[in-house]
Amino acid sequence: MNDRELNVLFLCTGNSARSILGEALIDRWGRGRFNGYSAGSHPKPEVHPLALRLLQHLEMDTEGLRSKNWDEFAQPGAPRMDFVFTVCDNAAREACPVWPGQPMSAHWGVPDPAAVEGDEKTRMQAFRRAFAQLENRIRIFVNLPFESLDRLRIQSEIDKIGRAGGPRGSNNIVEEKVLT
Repeated sequence: MNDRELNVLFLCTGNSARSILGEALIDRWGRGRFNGYSAGSHPKPEVHPLALRLLQHLEMDTEGLRSKNWDEFAQPGAPRMDFVFTVCDNAAREACPVWPGQPMSAHWGVPDPAAVEGDEKTRMQAFRRAFAQLENRIRIFVNLPFESLDRLRIQSEIDKIGRAGGPRGSNNIVEEKVLT
């Protein structure tokens, strides 16, 4: 691609859990090469407390994480996105704004941990599973040889990442660390 840092936007309906985890993860694993952002079509008033607690437990930066509307990234002066990943099925079916710069996009669906009911341990396990699935996909993504791939091949690879890397998939390289 090019030598500048690439911008990655993670979309979800509420922008309180999965997309927030994606933003934090791309900032960790893509540091110096990628900038992470997240947004939602109908953002919640705040980031889910269990998402923040998990990120803090894993010593990840949570400063500046907030739920925001995806329209914020379609405005003049917004960062130009290179990649847009939907992480929930609802957002994938919605009509997204027109993103300046024609970013590549893919659907990386992850079950919604915020929708899991039960005691706190059960709910936190759901957040850990979502985190592991996203971390797996993001680690694969940031290690793609972008400089040697054309746009069509990159699109094929990011689509493939969205189909693989499930919570129990053969590409899951990090779940054990997160779930312990």
